[in-house]
Amino acid sequence: MTGTHGQVSGARRPVREYHGEGPQSPVGGSVLSTSRVDPAAVSQPVPGESRWPGLATPPHSPLRARAAEALFRHAVKSLALRVTFPDGTVLGAGGPDAPEMRIHRPAAFFHRLGADAKIGFGEAYLVGDWTAEDLPGVLTPFAEKMSTLVPPFLQRFRRLAERTQPAAEENTIEGSRSNIHRHYDLSNDLFSTFLDESMMYSSALFGPGDTLTQAQHRKLDSVLDYAGVREGSEVLEIGTGWGELSIRAAARGAKVTSLTISEEQKVLADARIAEAGFSDRIDVRLCDYREATGEYDAVVSVEMIEAVGASYWPTFFSTIGKRLRPGGRFGLQAITMDHERMVAAARSYTWIHKYIFPGGIIPSVQAIEEGMRENTRLRLAGMREFGQDYARTLKLWREKFQQRWDDIRGFGFDDVFRRMWEFYLAYSEAGFRAEYIKVHQFGFADPR
Repeated sequence: MTGTHGQVSGARRPVREYHGEGPQSPVGGSVLSTSRVDPAAVSQPVPGESRWPGLATPPHSPLRARAAEALFRHAVKSLALRVTFPDGTVLGAGGPDAPEMRIHRPAAFFHRLGADAKIGFGEAYLVGDWTAEDLPGVLTPFAEKMSTLVPPFLQRFRRLAERTQPAAEENTIEGSRSNIHRHYDLSNDLFSTFLDESMMYSSALFGPGDTLTQAQHRKLDSVLDYAGVREGSEVLEIGTGWGELSIRAAARGAKVTSLTISEEQKVLADARIAEAGFSDRIDVRLCDYREATGEYDAVVSVEMIEAVGASYWPTFFSTIGKRLRPGGRFGLQAITMDHERMVAAARSYTWIHKYIFPGGIIPSVQAIEEGMRENTRLRLAGMREFGQDYARTLKLWREKFQQRWDDIRGFGFDDVFRRMWEFYLAYSEAGFRAEYIKVHQFGFADPR
């Protein structure tokens, strides 16, 4: 669904809504004080069926909705936020100034949550079942308690019933191209509106007084330093982005071969490289990492490993080892998560998979170190963590995205798309704020 430009919705479509009144209440027959519908909900976006099939109509499962409401009430009672309902009910442990989550259509919200909590919570935001003025502030307490929101005995049952990643999103060579196309080929114009002039779509590394562009260059310099890139180095980059890392390496006097499977990114990367005057030193190839050839002094990759897929990590790591000359080095930047959480989430299918990054999985530091040790001759030589810098980076992107929304709408994206991206950026920011996810840079070296 995210692989085509969203068209601005036309005539509003009726939304099936459960008012929770009388014996047909969607939570199993009982009337709940929170089941009214907030009149403000009528101003929320209604998904067009052609662009967002099935999203406008919430699922209907009274038993699951009842269970979801009970679990939600239990989960939020200790969180530092306020959850408000149309009838004035307030849940949560937050005071008057705490971030507020406003549930406008309680019945629809709980039905979505009951059908599939990992997808329904975000979908409910997309359609306006709930809203928040401080979205990262609301999501951060959830992220801080993510591993304990559902009681352990229920987590075992949930894993038996929850959806797994579709076979069609497996990261084969063709599958990877399709997955990458759905996100990175949305529109170069879209990304240009909210990224800084470096066009880096990964965490910056902030120093005192840095602008975002300066912090992005600091990040790139650090990765290049880990990889030992200098005058005369021959470098392989896995994941071109829009070419800034290659440009930075070429400015050091390196010769770069950069691999991408995004046609849109290649077009703009080539143009930016030419404008910088490095077309003779950088060769951007439309090529999967598994199809790479040649030997290099250094390999670099920034936040591409998250799209590889766990079953392909051995191939990814062994490719790095094969492509490096003796004495070569590897500089890597990766989003990471706790190893036990990674293992538990390995096959889960979440809102992020469905709407943002199909086929992705975030590795752990342990998985990266073990993968490199088992599939290459390289060993860890240096590492740094800077997750709070990612939270700051995402905040700047989100604010600029909102400021530039009128321009983005002009590219053909609708209001549901806007809410989808606001949720994605805020959800990610909250994850880093809470340290549920982190970002690391690694330097690996050949000890021989």
